[in-house]
Amino acid sequence: MGPKLPFRRFDWIAPSLAVIAAAWIPSATWERVKTKPKDSVIQVTGSAKRRIVSDAIEWSADVVARDVERVAAYRKLHDDVAKTVDFLVARGIEREEIRVLSATVMALTRTEVVGVGEERIERTVPDGFVAEQRITVSSGDVAAVEKTSREVTELLEGGIEVSSGTPEYFYTGLGELKIEMLAEASKDARTRADNMVESAGGGRIARLRGADMGVINVNPANSTSTSWDGNNDTTSLHKDIITIVHANFELANE
Repeated sequence: MGPKLPFRRFDWIAPSLAVIAAAWIPSATWERVKTKPKDSVIQVTGSAKRRIVSDAIEWSADVVARDVERVAAYRKLHDDVAKTVDFLVARGIEREEIRVLSATVMALTRTEVVGVGEERIERTVPDGFVAEQRITVSSGDVAAVEKTSREVTELLEGGIEVSSGTPEYFYTGLGELKIEMLAEASKDARTRADNMVESAGGGRIARLRGADMGVINVNPANSTSTSWDGNNDTTSLHKDIITIVHANFELANE
């Protein structure tokens, strides 16, 4: 009887594993080749700026009348307001653009000192009445209202106590203009993205990944002021509108 051979039940496993490993390595390599790299995104900010001239104006003036009697103060106010309205119309402002608000009448008092020494006392005594009424103007004739706001105090020479407010300037087409400028700012963002990629060594911008509108600032001419909520200037006839757009573009995989 010859020597006993060792038990070799698993001798076939090693060659089989080698075959499987040889088959898996090319497969794994193929999977790595097919996998797309992570998308690259470029973030840019586009802007647009435009100068506009206000085409609407709002302005107000206060008329005041005084008298020792309440009724007399009100009557004088009524007459002075009528004269003021006539003055505005004579300066080219349409009567339908003028609005007269409600009147107020208040009693006035003053402090009077009587007596001397220990007998000196202060007391409040009536001092007549003051009546007040505001006139407002909303018009598209900016030049006429602006000029009148400076000239209305000429009425002081005729005994009419009037004070002029500061005009406020508006642009009635602002809503439509903002839409146009958002398009311009978006176009500027795409141009900036193309220029950045080209300057960095080439490449191509693919689709727009996302965009959001920044604030829209309406500033006095030549002002670069910004705010989180967006400025809305009403103090200047000439204004600059500045629109911002933030955009994310996907870079094409060449």
